[in-house]
Amino acid sequence: MTSDLTAVSPPRRAAAAPAAPSGRRRRGAGGLAVAPLLVFVALAFGIPALAMLDGAFTVKDPVTGAGSYSTANLSASLQGAYLTALLGSVKLSAVSAVIATVLGLLLAQAVVTSRFRALREAVLTASGVLANFGGVPLAFAFVATLGNSGVLTRHLGLADKGWDLYSFTGLTLTYLYFLIPLMVLTITPALDGLRTQWREAAQNNGATHTQYWRHVALPVLTPSLLGGFVLLFGSAFAAYATAAAMVGSSVPLVTLQIADAISGNVLVGQENVALALSLDMVLVAALVMAVYLPLQRRSARWLA
Repeated sequence: MTSDLTAVSPPRRAAAAPAAPSGRRRRGAGGLAVAPLLVFVALAFGIPALAMLDGAFTVKDPVTGAGSYSTANLSASLQGAYLTALLGSVKLSAVSAVIATVLGLLLAQAVVTSRFRALREAVLTASGVLANFGGVPLAFAFVATLGNSGVLTRHLGLADKGWDLYSFTGLTLTYLYFLIPLMVLTITPALDGLRTQWREAAQNNGATHTQYWRHVALPVLTPSLLGGFVLLFGSAFAAYATAAAMVGSSVPLVTLQIADAISGNVLVGQENVALALSLDMVLVAALVMAVYLPLQRRSARWLA
């Protein structure tokens, strides 16, 4: 009996999977994707920055009108009333940032440890709104409430007790209105990152609540607290509309000096000095960011 042998064909090889894009191609695609953002940043920030630098170092001859490069504008920005205004802005920003950091930490801790989820959501939502509430509307609200003829000023007799909204203290109180909510938004994620095991381990070793905060929680939170302080300092340092609408020139601030120099309220032809003052502010802001970014990275490593 003859048996037919059926030839069995060898199995076909599976189709080769497409090769993954190389690292160089991925980097190239990422560069193309971010190119529009880089172009926008270069146009929106680079050109004004170059114009500011050019004007800050340009001095015009009052007779011929010819321009030449010099450091006279920078020297003028660090003397007399300009230096007083710069130091006034630094003092106001530092004081308001310190107070807002402490009060914001206490408020955020109360919200994080609260058992009522609705309270947490309400406070965080309100903080997000109030942190962006500033300018002329905020100044008007405080003038109507705590000004010389404000509702609370007349009702509580604050004028007889020496209260003055249009002073350094009054402006600090006004800045706290938007700085405290900003601190709550900044420090809440860090407080959420404190692990329950750390508190339990401290309690098991006999540590009190104060000792836990002193030796465990605060050292971990210190980078976030310092980073929040720096952020608040920068926000207060750059604020203009609220102070301009509320105190005018009664409190010396660098932002108000820049506006006066540009508009010629004091001396005509001081536009380049205003640009030099702006350059001083940029240098202070750069120093602030140089401190803030390393602190932010350090706190992220601890709380990850």
